[in-house]
Amino acid sequence: MNLFKGLGLVWVVGVAVWVAEPAQTHAQSSTHGSAKHGLAMHGDLKYTEDFKNFDYVNPDAPKGGAVRLAANGGFDTFNPYIVRGRSAAGIGLIYESLTTESEDEAFSAYGLLAEKVETPPDRSWVSFTLRKDARWHDGQPVTVEDVIWTFEMLKTKGRPFYRFYYANVETPQKTGDRTIKFTFTGGVNRELPLIVGQMPVLPKHYWAARDFGSTTLEPPLGSGPYKIKSFEANRHVVYVRVKDYWGVNQPTQKGKSNFDEIRYDYYRDSTVAVEAFKAGAFDYRTENSSKAWATTYDTPAVRDGNLVKRTFPHRRSAGMQGFVMNQRRDMFKDPRVRAALAYAFDFEWSNKALFYGQYTRTRSYFDNSELGAKTVPSGAVLALLEKYRGQLPDEVFTKVYVPPKNNGSGKMRKNLRIAFKLLKSAGWVVDTKTKKLTNLNTGVIMRFEVLLVSPLFERVVLPFAKNLKRLGVDVRARTVDTAQYQERLNNYDYDMIVGSWGQSLSPGNEQRNYWGSAAADRPGSRNYSGVKNPAIDGLIEQIVAAPDRASLIVRVQALDTVLQWSHLVIPHFHIPYDRLVYWNRFGVPERSPDNGVAFMSWWIDPVKDAALPELKRAMSKH
Repeated sequence: MNLFKGLGLVWVVGVAVWVAEPAQTHAQSSTHGSAKHGLAMHGDLKYTEDFKNFDYVNPDAPKGGAVRLAANGGFDTFNPYIVRGRSAAGIGLIYESLTTESEDEAFSAYGLLAEKVETPPDRSWVSFTLRKDARWHDGQPVTVEDVIWTFEMLKTKGRPFYRFYYANVETPQKTGDRTIKFTFTGGVNRELPLIVGQMPVLPKHYWAARDFGSTTLEPPLGSGPYKIKSFEANRHVVYVRVKDYWGVNQPTQKGKSNFDEIRYDYYRDSTVAVEAFKAGAFDYRTENSSKAWATTYDTPAVRDGNLVKRTFPHRRSAGMQGFVMNQRRDMFKDPRVRAALAYAFDFEWSNKALFYGQYTRTRSYFDNSELGAKTVPSGAVLALLEKYRGQLPDEVFTKVYVPPKNNGSGKMRKNLRIAFKLLKSAGWVVDTKTKKLTNLNTGVIMRFEVLLVSPLFERVVLPFAKNLKRLGVDVRARTVDTAQYQERLNNYDYDMIVGSWGQSLSPGNEQRNYWGSAAADRPGSRNYSGVKNPAIDGLIEQIVAAPDRASLIVRVQALDTVLQWSHLVIPHFHIPYDRLVYWNRFGVPERSPDNGVAFMSWWIDPVKDAALPELKRAMSKH
């Protein structure tokens, strides 16, 4: 899984943190590997050493034109690698990493700053050979010393996940003028060579006279296809394509980074942003609201073909989104309570009344992929789970998990009766005097807050809260600003949130941070539920050590089964496609990658651009 994709983007709530296990020793370590142009997590690379470009790009796409995009909130730093500050949207455009991923493979990395990757069969180390022609924007070469310095800075001063994730990576060693070797401790961890390859490389000579641990609005030095042209903090930032970019002819870069300029304008309010978009203020928008998708774009521009509204199917895992109950709170420790509250969420009514029937109910943490558990465990999955019998709910072995269903009428009597029965078995009953759900042993009333960062989700929470109140739960929704939300998220200062976990087609080390016991008490992790279960920990380590694709699928399905029956969340919904709206000025590759739309492979089509109304063309020039 790509740990660093999206750093510097602002639509993501929260920063991912991944946790490494304490160091152990490899049973075996090989001193010989084979140098290749890339590395696959499992199996062979799709693209051979002589490949010219990825299949999902147009290698002949013209360069030119300016594109405007939107971001929300604000920014106060160009350093996305430290905890302090809010980094500018798109800042990752100025940096390169040792390798880059293919978007139509489960997890494969191809050399970028590195021309060769070498690792032994046991993957106890990885070596990279840097390209001779890799250059910083000031013309100086990218060196081994830059890589070593970057690793040390990220591990000592970077965001916590670097430190935790690189816990099993020894200080890299220079083994030649252009070669560097990373050695790993701990058990078998096939992902680490790929994860190290994802590390952004920063210029040592630039930072020598600067404090890496501080926020900065000084445009930094990079080696990527773009550099900062201009900006106004909290208002906009403009990136300009580097005309002499060293990597322009690399096969991984062919057909990408086609825009001469990319501008991000900041909007405090999403409603204002949508209206600005329809007026032509920016060019491209991913629409995450089903209501907006169904109702907002019935405009002359859409009807005339000037504004394109289009879905792009994808083949990536849907991951999980849902109401997360914080098990650090006593009221949510009992799984019967968590299971009961799920009966108060009426997906069928919500989908019909709020979402225009666009969504599919999520039940797996790996929906829309072969990784999801869809049947009662059998065969290799059952054999793996048997090791943990006694540590798991009996349902893991006997039933298929299905979230509570309703008929779409909004009438919840049947579901609430089931909820009352579960709550009573857990020691909670409605007090006849207060009409509040009360614990029989402690006398504590069940009351909690649903913490939100966007008012748009209140329409989902409020019907849910209404049903919870019928159970006697004293519940309210509270929406806070992004900074406060992030602070409370980092410190687990919430009762219930709307949480989400994206999943790749190659789950690995990040699962430790999602569900691992060690992450539950570590500030800033993504173990939002606070789950601590040795069986889950064991299954995660099985996933990390999976030797091939077939065993990975088995191990992920086993983990998925356990997660489903652990009642960590009340599952929400997903769609197997991306909803995009964009002004009709782009050329789009014929084929989209498995992971979804790759916008940086689009380009400005001069003919389409010239045909747009004068107003839109005028807006795009400002």
